[in-house]
Amino acid sequence: MFRLFFALHSYNIYTLFKHSFIISVSMNDALMNTSNSRDIYTVSRLNREVRTVLETGFPLLWIEAELSNFARPSSGHWYFSLKDEAAQVKCAMFRNRNQLVKVLPANGKQVLVRARIGLYEPRGDYQIIVEHMEEAGDGALRRQFDLLKDKLASEGLFDSSHKKNIPENISRVAIITSATGAAIHDILSTLKRRYPMSSTIIYPVPVQGKGAASNIAKAIKKANIRNEVDIILLARGGGSLEDLWEFNEEVVAREIYKSSIPIVTGIGHEVDFTIADFVADQRAATPTAAAELISPDRVQQIQKINTLQSRLTYLIRHNLQQKQQTMDGLSKRLRHPKERLQKIQNRINEFRLRSTRAMQHNISKKRSDVTILDAKLKQHAPLQRVQYLQQRSQQLNTRLQKSVQQILTTQKQKFDHIVFSLDALSPLHTLKRGYAIVKDDKNNILYSSEKLKTGQKISTQLKQGQFSATITDVHND
Repeated sequence: MFRLFFALHSYNIYTLFKHSFIISVSMNDALMNTSNSRDIYTVSRLNREVRTVLETGFPLLWIEAELSNFARPSSGHWYFSLKDEAAQVKCAMFRNRNQLVKVLPANGKQVLVRARIGLYEPRGDYQIIVEHMEEAGDGALRRQFDLLKDKLASEGLFDSSHKKNIPENISRVAIITSATGAAIHDILSTLKRRYPMSSTIIYPVPVQGKGAASNIAKAIKKANIRNEVDIILLARGGGSLEDLWEFNEEVVAREIYKSSIPIVTGIGHEVDFTIADFVADQRAATPTAAAELISPDRVQQIQKINTLQSRLTYLIRHNLQQKQQTMDGLSKRLRHPKERLQKIQNRINEFRLRSTRAMQHNISKKRSDVTILDAKLKQHAPLQRVQYLQQRSQQLNTRLQKSVQQILTTQKQKFDHIVFSLDALSPLHTLKRGYAIVKDDKNNILYSSEKLKTGQKISTQLKQGQFSATITDVHND
């Protein structure tokens, strides 16, 4: 309220005095801001900031292209270009990185590089800084293998918590492999030699070529639908990375992950690892090793059966002896049912008495708690709180009114003093004392009679009203 009152009156009094000053200050500030807003770059600064944008704006990239313009100066660094059918880019690979490269660079060779984007500041040339180089082809397959492996690992397909245990007693085995390869013969001969009691179901599938991965996945799914085996053996003989690629396909990995039947893989040789090996419940180095893994040795099984038979005989005899001793003890402790009923009745009476006492004690405690809560509730009754808040509100309202009245009185006194000071300086106040303001016919205020002429018209401003006159005589003394 006070702020609004003071602002309205201050505006009426001071607006005319401050207007011209505000315009002048605003124009000067605008001119200064315009001259200071220019940010002028040097070429060095421009190249440096462009380099920062390129290096921070792009991550490490995989680039596959043809190598050309290869140069290796005495510094040991490599300088070359990477190109395709439509474009090329300059590249540099420093000595500490190119010493790790296993391929021999040559113009026209197709390579796969991992690089970052950069800019050579002295010349402002955009370039590629190569960190790693390998031949395209098998290297591309290896990169695809690593990407899929990282993807499936992040989704949890390799987690040990999802892997199923291999059953101890296996009676039926499903073999998913080529019907004409060497792997099927090695597996069958191993199973026949080690565990002839087991039976096998063969799911023949192509293990290489177009559509092989899809057929492998369908065979795994079919074995789960039929659900007639204890374990699935997924196998293939050795070969290159490209030969084993069907077992690196995502469709095979996901079907292995979804299988409710444990899966053991025996793919390639000991050094070969596929995506299927990582997802499977158990991995063996070769198809023969996989067959040995799931089939117990016949001699060991016979020895195990004999050991179990001996233990079982001992446990039966020991158990019979314990039961006989228990029966002897119970026969000695056997009493008339009336004694047991009387004992039970006494315990019931004891429980009834204890429960009655506990109930009475609980009721007494609850009553005491209710009395205490009732007293606390009366102390915090809303009516008393409301009355207190009303009194407090009235006190604050009274103090507020006094404070506002005091502030208004003080500000009114200041305002009256300012009005009085302005009135004392006003030209109208001077006119009240009998003075007049004389102007010529051009409305200029006259301060001297030197420029007046006889017959000239003048106007005179009094305290109340004004009049015009004609000069008949002029005295300059």
